[in-house]
Amino acid sequence: MSRTPMALLSPADQERLRSLRRMKAVALGALILMAVVFVFAFWFEHRIPWLGYVRAAAEGGMVGALADWFAVTALFRHPLGVPIPHTAIIPNRKDEIGRTLGEFVETNFLSGPVVRDKLSRTALSRRLGEWAREPVHAERVAAEASTAASAVLRALSDDDVQSLIADLARRHLIAPDWAPSAGNWLERIVRADAHRGAVDLAADSIAAWLDANAQAFRGLVSRRLPAWVPRLAHRFVDETVHHEAVRFVQAVQADPRHPARLALDGYLARLAERLQHDPAMRERFEGAKAAVFDSPRVTGLAAEVWNTAKAGLLAALADSDSGLRRRAASAVADIGHRLATDPVLQGRVDGWVTDAAVFLVDRYRHDIASIITDTVERWDAAETTEKIELMVGRDLQYIRLNGTVVGALAGAAIFAVAHALIPAPIG
Repeated sequence: MSRTPMALLSPADQERLRSLRRMKAVALGALILMAVVFVFAFWFEHRIPWLGYVRAAAEGGMVGALADWFAVTALFRHPLGVPIPHTAIIPNRKDEIGRTLGEFVETNFLSGPVVRDKLSRTALSRRLGEWAREPVHAERVAAEASTAASAVLRALSDDDVQSLIADLARRHLIAPDWAPSAGNWLERIVRADAHRGAVDLAADSIAAWLDANAQAFRGLVSRRLPAWVPRLAHRFVDETVHHEAVRFVQAVQADPRHPARLALDGYLARLAERLQHDPAMRERFEGAKAAVFDSPRVTGLAAEVWNTAKAGLLAALADSDSGLRRRAASAVADIGHRLATDPVLQGRVDGWVTDAAVFLVDRYRHDIASIITDTVERWDAAETTEKIELMVGRDLQYIRLNGTVVGALAGAAIFAVAHALIPAPIG
């Protein structure tokens, strides 16, 4: 039957082909048996009268077998190669069968009411929750999601991602004016004295540095003195400068109302005011901001941050014992538990799924059904015939076998009725 070599068929199709050939042999054997019985009964009927019933049964069996052989064969090819009209139905009407099948699926299955009725009687969220809350299943979901996420990360072009990040940062971070917001923020800080802690920290840090780095003041001022000033005076000047610096910082530390602190408060207040209302200051601030973000060093830092984050994510996704994988599995199990035990959540999720499915079916039903039509149209007629015959041919051979049996019974019954109702000729 098959033009396709056995080696090219799948194991399942190979088994179907062997089964089909067996059933064809059985059906053909039944026809041959009827023919042999018919010849025998026809030859000896004049000697043994009751063989007339056998001849009639065999004759009816042959007629039934041949008729059903013709009907079954006509589905797939021309019987005996003769192009009889309305034979080879499947190869000749393949495209029409595909369109009809697509229309049938679209009308009877891809229907909003049908989908809604089916989904409303299926506890999708509860079943999903019962499955997902099992630790093994939750870990499997996390593993599959990690594999997919890793594939996406590896598929992404680093240059494209960095360009996208740069474009987004420029559009949403750099392009907007920072000066008014920064000025307002600074004004609130100064008004609430929230900057005091930072000033104290700065004073403490400077004091600690001065204590630890007295040698840094050696020559700081004395090297600028005239050459005729004695060496002893040089050391005295440097030590005096260091001592006064220490005293100044200690005074700032000790006095919350120190003039330096008040001067700093006044400067910050003026800076906040200018950032909000002085166009020149705002322009300088925005220029400094743009210069910082356009710096190659900052661009390189952004690229390094992305590469580091990507490598860290890939490592965490690949490690089944990583915190990310464990938290993902735990989250899946928690969601599954809620779906399995919370009727209110189940109702909401089922409603969302049903509405989404109905929307997709109503909107794309024709496109979905066209997959069947387009696929069948692309199939080769001979290959399609072979595929269909492999799927249903074995059952169709039973029709031939049943036709043989029913024909034999019908032939015998007709012969018996005829003899019972019609008198035998007098001769």
